[in-house]
Amino acid sequence: MRQPACIVGIGETEYCRKPGSGMSELSLQLLAATRALADAGLSPMFVDGIMPFPNLGRAEEFAANLGCENLRYAVTINMGGAAPVASLAAAAAAVSEGLANYVLLPAGWNGYSGNRVRQTVASDTASIPGGAIARDYYLPFGFTAPPHWYSVIARRHMHEFGTTSEHLGAIAVAMRRHAQLNPRAVMYGKPLTMVDYLDSPMLADPYRFLDCCLETDGAAAVVVTTADRAADLPTTPVTILSGATGQPYPADEITNRRDLFRTGLTIAAPEAFENAELTPDDVDFAMVYDCFTFEVLQQLEEMGFCKRGEGGDFVSDGNIELGGELPVNTHGGLLSEAHVLGMSHIVEAVKQLRGTAGARQVDGAEIGVVSGWGDFGDGSIAILAKHR
Repeated sequence: MRQPACIVGIGETEYCRKPGSGMSELSLQLLAATRALADAGLSPMFVDGIMPFPNLGRAEEFAANLGCENLRYAVTINMGGAAPVASLAAAAAAVSEGLANYVLLPAGWNGYSGNRVRQTVASDTASIPGGAIARDYYLPFGFTAPPHWYSVIARRHMHEFGTTSEHLGAIAVAMRRHAQLNPRAVMYGKPLTMVDYLDSPMLADPYRFLDCCLETDGAAAVVVTTADRAADLPTTPVTILSGATGQPYPADEITNRRDLFRTGLTIAAPEAFENAELTPDDVDFAMVYDCFTFEVLQQLEEMGFCKRGEGGDFVSDGNIELGGELPVNTHGGLLSEAHVLGMSHIVEAVKQLRGTAGARQVDGAEIGVVSGWGDFGDGSIAILAKHR
């Protein structure tokens, strides 16, 4: 990139699980966007790039409601839960190359009080890649929702490498422990033990109820610009060192892949680390898209934090908790803070690198990784650094 890019603003709404937040999905995202702009010390008139989450808003809507009069970069990346981090990489490239000066990335929904993922998939197979495959070969046989689809990958990993339910439980317990340090987390004040995890109902073997992420209402947003412009703003910027995306093959079907464990992140992670001139050993923390517990383990393997098949041991014995070798999802993640489509993972990474995470602050945090997982295994990664 010609110029270094930075995150200069972050914003969040409250996160909740109740009959209704009282706000539309657009309103939630506008609130998060307004707070991100305020954090950056920017008026909406400066925003000339907007990258909405797919199917949850259009750039024109955001521009009209916020008062962004000079919109010239309007892009939506269709990678499901990998979209926010993929958008972050694209926004960094856009400001670096002069396609926009300030890019807003909003994401949010009424994921609890509105249509939930399982309802959306069942009623609209066009909303996922390979919709025709899902309609004709998955749904008629009860293979109807993400817990079903991803469970076959987890079960195969158990078969090949000896991964256990206790390994998955270690991830769920770690996320809940971090949430106890985060008053914003939906599961704040609700601790979880391994016994609790193992006693939770089985949904799609090997996934138990507590292997699955939350369904919540809420939104988050970030603002991206160049380092030069960031120098004139009152906030503490966070540098975007690199970003990359990838898709598995085939991207629209899981069960017939030659390598069930090869995801988009398998392709993207080596590229991102090479471009940042870093290795996984240089990373102080990771924000990993935790739609389900096993997807955390798998992404850690495919990013290179441990070898494939060694993820079970890597996530055990507090290794991914605060104070461990690699703290993961210090805010509680999708499993215990809230599901706002992965955007809150970026927000938490910024807090860590600003040194403003409070009781969950990682000591000496200077390099962080954020990953995204979408659809049938699309992957995205961004490597962020404390600004110098």
